[in-house]
Parts: sequence; C-alpha cells; structure tokens
Amino acid sequence: MSSEETSQEGSATGAPPEQLALIRAGVREGKEKAPKAKPRTWRGAPVAEHLPVARVLVDKGVLHLDRYFDYAVPVDLDADAQPGVRVRVRFGAGRGRVRGGRREGGGLVDGFIVERLAESDYSGPLAALAQVVSPEPVLGPDLLALCRAVADRYAGSLADVLQLAVPPRNAGAERAPSPEPLPPPAAPAPGSWSRYEQGSAFLESLAVGGSPRAVWNALPGPGWSEEIARAVAATLASGRGALVVVPDGRTAARVDAALTTVLGEARHVLLTADAGPEKRYRQWLAVRRGSVRAVVGTRAAMFAPVRDLGLVVVWDDGDDSHSEPHAPQPHTREVLELRAAQARCGFLLGAWSTTVEAAQLVESGWARPLVAGRGLVRAAAPLVRTVGDHDLARDEAARSARLPTLAWQIAREGLRSGPVLVQVPRRGYTPRMACANCRTPARCRHCAGPLEGQDESRLACAWCGRAEPRWHCPECGAFRLRASVVGARRTAEELGRAFPSVPVRTSGREQVLDTVPGTPSLVVSTPGAEPVAEGGYAAALLLDGWAMLGRQDLRSDEQALRRWIAAAALVRGQEAGGTVVVVAEPTLRPVQALVRWDPVGHALRELSERSELGFPPVSRMAAVSGPPEAVAEFLAAAELPREAEVLGPVPLPVTPAGRAGGARRGAPPPGEIWERALVRVPPGRGAALAAALKSAQAARMARGGATPVRLRIDPPDIG
Repeated sequence: MSSEETSQEGSATGAPPEQLALIRAGVREGKEKAPKAKPRTWRGAPVAEHLPVARVLVDKGVLHLDRYFDYAVPVDLDADAQPGVRVRVRFGAGRGRVRGGRREGGGLVDGFIVERLAESDYSGPLAALAQVVSPEPVLGPDLLALCRAVADRYAGSLADVLQLAVPPRNAGAERAPSPEPLPPPAAPAPGSWSRYEQGSAFLESLAVGGSPRAVWNALPGPGWSEEIARAVAATLASGRGALVVVPDGRTAARVDAALTTVLGEARHVLLTADAGPEKRYRQWLAVRRGSVRAVVGTRAAMFAPVRDLGLVVVWDDGDDSHSEPHAPQPHTREVLELRAAQARCGFLLGAWSTTVEAAQLVESGWARPLVAGRGLVRAAAPLVRTVGDHDLARDEAARSARLPTLAWQIAREGLRSGPVLVQVPRRGYTPRMACANCRTPARCRHCAGPLEGQDESRLACAWCGRAEPRWHCPECGAFRLRASVVGARRTAEELGRAFPSVPVRTSGREQVLDTVPGTPSLVVSTPGAEPVAEGGYAAALLLDGWAMLGRQDLRSDEQALRRWIAAAALVRGQEAGGTVVVVAEPTLRPVQALVRWDPVGHALRELSERSELGFPPVSRMAAVSGPPEAVAEFLAAAELPREAEVLGPVPLPVTPAGRAGGARRGAPPPGEIWERALVRVPPGRGAALAAALKSAQAARMARGGATPVRLRIDPPDIG
C-alpha cells in the first residue's frame, strides 16, 4: 500500500499512521501470511518485473465485449497471477481516471487470466489486477481453445461458454487434495462388442492408442452400458483419458455402475447436478489435476478437462437434454465433435436409433458405421405389430374402450410372464396438415416448409408465411387435407379399468421410475421416462402414434422413431416372446422402420431428402426471433453471406400471461408479439453466417437502447 493511501486512511480515522501500520504488521505476523491485494486498485503499487501484463477475459457476457483486456500485474500478485486462475479486476473506468500512470476506478468483475505478456499492445494506461481469487489454474489452453471454438460456432460470447464449462469455485474443495492417479488398467476383452461387425477392431484400436471415429447403432437390450464401459477401459489401458456424456441422471447412473464393474473403484468420476456444488467441484478438480482419467456425466460434462483425451462418447444424441438451454445453446454432439477434432482423439456416437446428423457423419466419411448383422438384430429385437386407421375403424373395442383389440390381447398375454410397458405421448403436440389420401405432409412450394391451417381454405407456410390457397398433393394429386393427429390419449386409470387385477405404475414428469420388478404389472410412461424392467418387458404398447408423427417439426418422424425404439429396446427379444404393438398407420416410413428395426436406413433416407431440399444438417440454419420491428432492423443491418436465404419472418404463438415458467423453451415473453425469421446457407458457409450474425448482434448491443433479438444457431425446432 502506498504512503499516500496510509496518510489518507489515518486522517479519516483520527489515529496516527504509525499506530495503524504497527497494528497491521502485528496482524500479518500473527496470521503468518504474505500480504494479499485487496479487491481494489493499488495506487502506486510496483509492477512485476517479469511479464508485467496479464491478458484477462472478463466475465461480461455481451458480444461487443467479447475480447481480452490487458491489466498490470502488481508485484504482490506476481506468483499467484498465472494463466488459468480466477481474478477480479476493475472494469469500466474511463481514460480520465488515471493516477501515477495507471488507470483506476470502475466496478469489480470476475475474470480469468489467459496469458502473461512482456508488454501490452494497448497504448493507454493499464489498470492493475485487483485480486487473485484463487491460485488454482482452472482454465487450461485446451479448454480455452474449445470454448473459443464453441462461441464462434454458435455466435456467442466466450464468457457465456465459460459459464457452462467451468463450475463455480468452492474453497473447501480446492483445499482438499486429489487422490494419486492409478496406473492404467489392463486392456479388456471384447465381450459383447464381438456382436458387432467391427466391434472388436474398434476396441483394439483404442487399446493401442488409436483414434477411431464411429457411429454405433446399439443392439436392443441392456448391454449398451457395459459396452461403453469396455470402450472406456480400452482407452485407459492406452494411458489416455475418456469422456462419456449421456442425456440424464438415470442413464448416467447405469453407465457409472457399468464402469465400476469393469474398471473397479476410484478410476472414474460421475459429474451430474445431483452431486451438489462442493462434491461436483471436487470431482471436477480431480479430473483437471489428472488424478482421474475417466468421466461420465450429463450435458455440462461435455467440457470436463480430461487429461490426454483419447475418447469422447455421446449416448442418444437425439435426446432434447443434449441441447443446452443457456446461451449460446451448444449441443453435446457438436461440442464433442469439436473436441475430437482438436484433441485428435477417438469419437463414439451411440444410440439404439440413428439421427440424421449421425447418418451425415457416416456419409461424409468423418466416422465409420458400427453395426451388427441383420441376423443378430432380428434375434435381439422384439416382434413389432401395427394397428392402423383401417384396423381402428373396424375395431368396436377401440371405439368403446379406446384400446385396440390387438393391443388388449398382446397386453393380456404379456402379463402372464412379466410387466407390460405402455408408452403415451406427452400432451401439447401441435398437429400438422397432411394429404387425407396418402398421408404425404403438406409443404410449401416456395421453401418446402410445413403448411398449417384449420382447413384447406386457410393454409400458410410456418416458415416463410406465404399463403397456399390451391394446394394439392404432389404424390397422388388429391386436394383434401386432414390433421395428422387422431384418437385420444390413454391414461393409467383407463388401463386400470381394463385390467382390474393388475397393478398399474406410472412414470412421467411428476415421478420418474428408474426400475420396476419383473412381476406382472402395467407400466404407463411418457417418452423418455420408461423405467428398466428386471429381465425386460414381456410386451409394449405404443399408443397414439399420431400424436408424435403429427408434430409440426422437421424432426417429427425421426423423433417418433427414436422414442418408439427407445421403448421397444427395453422389451425382450423376439426369441424370448417379446412383442410390441404400435398404434399408427403401418404404411408410414417411421412405422416401417420400426417394424424392420432399421433406424439407419430411415436416417439415410431422411438425409437424402433434406439434401435435396436444402434442410439441416446438410445446410446450416439460424433463427432470429424478437419483436417485428427489431427482427426487421436486425436483418437489414446484418451483412449476411451472399448465399444466405431468409425465410419469413412469420409470427410466433403468443405465450399466455401467467405461463412464463411453463412456456415452451425459446417462446416469447408472456403477452408479447414476436416474429421469427430463418436464415439458411449452403454447406461450408456456416462459419460465415455465425460471424455475420454475431457482428450484427454486437453492433446492436453496443449502441444501447435497441430492442434485443434472440439468435439460435442450428435451432432444434424449425417447424
């Protein structure tokens, strides 16, 4: 502290400066600690002789401040102010507040030191670091490079990505030592990986230090978690680390148990929100310090700082939980693709089903397919039977009891030997229009977006807003339309009345069951909440299929098939008598893919159609939403790539007042009228689109007073 500050402080309190100095010296000696910088700028504090400049990323998540700022390093903070540590700095002081050649004032904000420099390229005076919050380096160069790449890809700020990547500090966890790392385990046997055509070779490549990239179509049944554990064990055997990201805590617990069985204790950590902030941060630090080389966790674990990364795994990439709701809203699959490219490590994308993005990775040659032969697939999958509109029309029981006769018979037979799963779609799906004759979805002639309307006379595109008064089906030439959703949703009470002597369990939003016993019972579940049955379900009923197929979304078919397969994969194989009944038109493509158990073929056909129409993931797309005037101003000011095509804007549904907490993700604030425009570019121009949108948003925010707009790169729901 300078003499000027001492004299000022002494006059303020009325005590002699010398007496205050003695008191301070006595306190320092009693604590036996070196003096630390107070969280304010020191006037006249000497600057470190070696690398006196710290380049800092300040925690200001606004786009026009998405850059680094230089600060002087006081000599007292020289030892602790190392790259990667958390600091506090003064931010916002003007050039007029300069004393002793150094800028002062401004508010205290958090930040990270990115690097130390010999000199700054800033010509003006530098403010000094106010405080080193912790000497623990939590932001390494690999994590920084990853976060920078994610921010650029999603038109976001680096500070926002770091909020997702680095957990909040916990002093107690930092003081606790991390365990000593264990030696690499022995390479595991292939086990059930031998069921796949290239499964054993994939494991062998990981064990010898290779970096294979694969899209894995897992066989139905519970064996997938052990197969992931063996892939992790093979990677650890090569002396490298592994990261597994799954959609929810229940799935993470299954992989955690499988890793414990295959690897033993203390070789991996589980990173989920259920662990609590202190335990989670302690485990995160153990990973960063290199004490543990294997991680399994939910969405936030995609940034886990695993040392010597050799394999990244994402399970069920089609699940909505993999899409981060906070800015800039990255997707787990895309982040792990970036990590695999930067670290040159192995990549494994696995699921029972296959997304269009996964199919594109294989078609582009970036990854190889990892599948089983058709004979093994038929043996492991259950028998799938369908109930379509014609069957329901002739079925008196379906009209009176709302349960088709075939479904009732399969459920009765299945209850003789075990539990029966009943999947009921969630409420709230919006139907789309389709040809009443051949069920071909009604799409806009201009941009191929979905048509919506109450009848044939009032049709408009949900993407570009153009009216379509004279629609006719391009497949069969018919002029009549129908809403794709028919029938009513079943409830647990109705099934209880149909089977009065059988216990009924429910699993959904209010209470999600993890497992159920293998005794006869009816298990009613919404998609994604299906519990695992001991020994597998004897049968499954997939009711109200139109409610999922009729969603007003480009991904409706893909998501319906994914949810059906996720439920059917819990049923015993066909050889063991497992049967699935799906209530949906059997001629539709997703239903046929379920009957044949061919999600890969379905994804490839979807990819081919999207390629012809210019839909994602072949093209890159961004959504711009906000009040109509703000959207129009933003699009007019943005310097979009020459190839960019703007679709819309179209009005968004108004969120009713009082539904802020229950509104759909990304919906407008309650009561406000918003519009949304879609901007798409051809392959190879996604980075240019993101940069243009980010620049326009940064300029808009720098002006101040402008109504904000929402940006979403690769929106999961585009209609």
